[in-house]
Amino acid sequence: MKYPFKYLRYAAAFSCVMLTAVTYAQQGENLVPNGSFEATDGKVKKLGSIESANGWTSPTGARADLFTPNKVADINTPMNKYGKEDAKDGTNYAGFVGFSYGNKVPRSYVMVKLDAPLKKGMSYCVKFYVSLAEASKYASNEIGANFSKKPFATNEKTMIKDVAHIKHYNNDQKKINQTFAWEQICGTFVAEGGEKYLTIGNFSPDDQTKSESMKKNKDMKIEQIIAAYYYLDDVSVTLMDETQKCNCLVQQDKDEFTTTIYQKSIIVNDKMTPTQKIQAQQLFFAFGKSSFTTVAEESLNLIAEWLKANPALKIEVIGHNDAEEDKLAMERPIYENMDEMRVDAVKRFLVEKGIQENRISTVTKNADVPNDEITENDDADLQLAKNRRVVFVVK
Repeated sequence: MKYPFKYLRYAAAFSCVMLTAVTYAQQGENLVPNGSFEATDGKVKKLGSIESANGWTSPTGARADLFTPNKVADINTPMNKYGKEDAKDGTNYAGFVGFSYGNKVPRSYVMVKLDAPLKKGMSYCVKFYVSLAEASKYASNEIGANFSKKPFATNEKTMIKDVAHIKHYNNDQKKINQTFAWEQICGTFVAEGGEKYLTIGNFSPDDQTKSESMKKNKDMKIEQIIAAYYYLDDVSVTLMDETQKCNCLVQQDKDEFTTTIYQKSIIVNDKMTPTQKIQAQQLFFAFGKSSFTTVAEESLNLIAEWLKANPALKIEVIGHNDAEEDKLAMERPIYENMDEMRVDAVKRFLVEKGIQENRISTVTKNADVPNDEITENDDADLQLAKNRRVVFVVK
């Protein structure tokens, strides 16, 4: 049957209304099915049974675990083979290997198909909670979440080398070593569009993962494993509108010296060469931090674009810290090598944007080279802020 054009127009309008309704229906709703691992299919009888949690699977041959109140001691909650932890939400939680030197204990991951594909350009609040199991000989950083359009799938017991879109807010300095209660990993993800799968684990190779040794808990009669093993619970991905923010728990260092972050206006024009445009960029950092400001990210995005457009260019990334960071590092190792952490963060960012690693070299200067833009009128705090920087040289 043929319909008059006006009816087709009304039908199209109705479809748009329905599409809008579907979009807004997702706001505030968790797109992760069974985010707390409470819904299970049958009885869990052994380790490596993450598939028993409805919707969840392991994308590699090293299977993640599901813990639930159980007569089988290895997979019981709150006490099990790897330690003791009460669930963050409900009574169940998952467990995976986040790190082990030389893959002696293969890494494992958890993966779930979202209830709806993510929408291009939309912002999503991503949260999940981890706790280091007491049996872990190590703790590490780089625990994160990856969004993908297709599922990862291999029977090999291997790491997944990919991008972690969401990490701990202090990932560059923080090894997640808390063996009691739960630590939140949280952030905002802007979708490219069509992402259907969420995978959680460590996506960075060993040489880009920082670790520390953990002392065995003498009060617990458990066998220590040569790995960083993490419990996982309460996973959520929710759509936000323009007025919403992702409310992440961010703990500030109580002894942080200053909150000042210097920023300068960087002007580029069409008369400048790509080399001049790149070398005009400077990134500035908070005290004891290697995370990027919004302005720094904008500069890095521009640098990535200029490098892609000029494939013959190579850059040297030069990192600096300030004298107070060096001084404090003698007492607190967390502040050591801030210049190195900053250049490493820049290199990772550019590589994730598609720039080949062999086009990027890094140099660290500690606090040895003061910023030549420091003036006599700058107070001590501003002088330090100007020194916490990364600059670029094109080769």
